[in-house]
Amino acid sequence: MIELDSFDRRLIAEVRRDNQQPARELAGKVGLSVSAVQRRLRRLRDEKIIVADIAILDPALTGSALTMHVLVRMKHAGHHAMDAFAREIVHQREVTGAWDVTGDEDYVLKVQVASMAEYDAFTRRVLAEEKGVISFKTLITVRTIVADDPSRQPLLDAADI
Repeated sequence: MIELDSFDRRLIAEVRRDNQQPARELAGKVGLSVSAVQRRLRRLRDEKIIVADIAILDPALTGSALTMHVLVRMKHAGHHAMDAFAREIVHQREVTGAWDVTGDEDYVLKVQVASMAEYDAFTRRVLAEEKGVISFKTLITVRTIVADDPSRQPLLDAADI
């Protein structure tokens, strides 16, 4: 268990919003010296509290302007079939998020494509009966209200864990 003090928490909050801020800017915002900020950031990365520094691109610029949420129901809910499907979708570039869920459906997929023709090709290739899929339902995103935003995820206190 890694203890995070109030400086760590403020620093994490800042880099979650924008991890490209210079250390001197972060230092002023969190009330530490530049060297203390650099040391803490290095520790947070080394201890895998910060697991990635990524760039989030505009989907329209990557050729994936259409977003679908696909509810998938498997023919068999056994471990073999479920694991095989999970291994399959991991390798599909169109799948930008996937969750194994409870309820009537077995999976929720976030699929991003450039066109309906590309989505049709995806469904024929990945969501076919021979892949163990009995049915799927597609929800097409009309507009985004809240984008996937890791900075919105709560940061628990050690006492909460």
